[in-house]
Amino acid sequence: MINDFATAAQATMSYLRHRLGFKLWMVTRTEGDDWIVLFADDAGYGIKAGQAFRWTDTICSRMVLGHGPNIAPSTTDVAAYAEAPLARQLGIGAYVGVPLHRTDGSLFGTLVGLDPQPRDKTIREELDTVTLLADLLSAVLNGELNAGDAVRQAERVGADATRDGLTGLYNRRGWDMLLQREEERCSRYGHSACVVSIDLDDLKFINDAQGSASGDALLMRTARALEGVTRGSDVVARLGDDEFGMLMVECDYFDAQAMLLRVQEALAGSDVRASLGMAMRKAGYDLEEAFAMADAEMYRAKRSRKVLN
Repeated sequence: MINDFATAAQATMSYLRHRLGFKLWMVTRTEGDDWIVLFADDAGYGIKAGQAFRWTDTICSRMVLGHGPNIAPSTTDVAAYAEAPLARQLGIGAYVGVPLHRTDGSLFGTLVGLDPQPRDKTIREELDTVTLLADLLSAVLNGELNAGDAVRQAERVGADATRDGLTGLYNRRGWDMLLQREEERCSRYGHSACVVSIDLDDLKFINDAQGSASGDALLMRTARALEGVTRGSDVVARLGDDEFGMLMVECDYFDAQAMLLRVQEALAGSDVRASLGMAMRKAGYDLEEAFAMADAEMYRAKRSRKVLN
């Protein structure tokens, strides 16, 4: 039974392979400058799910702009396609590509077939079939994407038992659980995401000089400041004594930069001194790896602050 996007994608590619015989069928996602392979049915190109290419290097980018047809029996007959860097790199003789759209009409990605050999011009007669399958695949996709917030909310409720007793934020166990769930979505749909590592500068000094009650007050101010600049779908956690983590879902680089500025302003406004590091989850490394990068950036920032002080 086909009841989810992954199953629908695999069934669509398998059907098109048997009907049209192309060596490679893919379901892809466009995210910023990336063209991400979400699913691949490959019999010759060596392409695997999770690989990413530069969007502007692809034939699909030209197809979406209207610079060529959805079906090109011979890519050398279409100047825009023949000039695409990825066409030369992979050796693409014939091309089939149809956009996948989100509910609001924006581009999600493409359903695409590639073959190293040119094909007979009669293959153009298959456009209606490929377009219908792409529309059906988009419908399944959008059903899942539109339910995403409800699914995340259910996950948050399920993780409520992992709250930190002092701040009310998720603890390390809750963070690991929700990070893994979000990584599954990122891997399936090609979502980008942002993670931030935060380490307080003064907690030990305040605990030693003013007592644990003042230290607890600092932790509470930090928690409220971070919660105040995040969306309901995001995750804020206390990971250790003076360590915090933030996960911003479906967040591109420009959103992440704006959010980081808000975090810095919120902490300063709450009289909290902290070192921060940020990293984006992109094709090629997962959220856990991205957070390790954010953590390393945070420690570099902390060392720089010590030198300056």
